[in-house]
Amino acid sequence: MARLTIFVDGGYIAKLGMTFNTWVDIGKLSAKIRDEIAQSTFEPLDLTRTDYYDCLPYQSNPPTTEEAHRLSQKRRFFSALRKLPKCTVREGRLMYRGLDTDGERIFQQKRVDLMIGLDFALLAAKHQITHAAVVSGDSDLLPAFEVAQAEGVVVCLAQV
Repeated sequence: MARLTIFVDGGYIAKLGMTFNTWVDIGKLSAKIRDEIAQSTFEPLDLTRTDYYDCLPYQSNPPTTEEAHRLSQKRRFFSALRKLPKCTVREGRLMYRGLDTDGERIFQQKRVDLMIGLDFALLAAKHQITHAAVVSGDSDLLPAFEVAQAEGVVVCLAQV
């Protein structure tokens, strides 16, 4: 049977949620992606896992009430994801990078793209997956997709 892993960029999902004022159910999204790929390839797919990549929100020292609330919400969300069958959460870090010209704080997500790319390429190179779906808008991941395709993995960019 064909084996599918879904790679979800949590930052991308969060931006979509803010843009469209909606919440994405990762469990339902995974099932829908699996079903659509199975239908398009005419073969049954075993969803081996869904990997969700994101980072906890920044905390100043001491954290503000708002920062502490955001952290608590994100931890609860990660905990709920970890309870989903075959779902893992891979955490990067959010780094404070100073202020922009308008005095707004600048944050940069670190390690997330690299983790996605490495996991993607390693699973493909070890022939642990036959299909991969990616939920992201980041073109930095293209080299990992190319490696996977060279290993015979069917790579799909999932539209949310």
